Amino acid sequence: MRTTIDIPKDLVDEAMKITNYGSKTELIKQALREIIQKHKIQALKQYKGKIDLNINLDHLRDRDENTGR
Repeated sequence: MRTTIDIPKDLVDEAMKITNYGSKTELIKQALREIIQKHKIQALKQYKGKIDLNINLDHLRDRDENTGR
């Protein structure tokens, strides 16, 4: 998708210098990916302490060995 946006040159220059990306497009794509990832992590954090993950791995491993799966 093509779009025109006004981004302060100093921000782009600094980000390009820090990341060593070859193009502004790659820089913007990575920034968007990181924003999305950050929000997904925040969404997952709401479940902290609410999901019971009391899993007995020894039991699961024994079961797999006995069934051949």
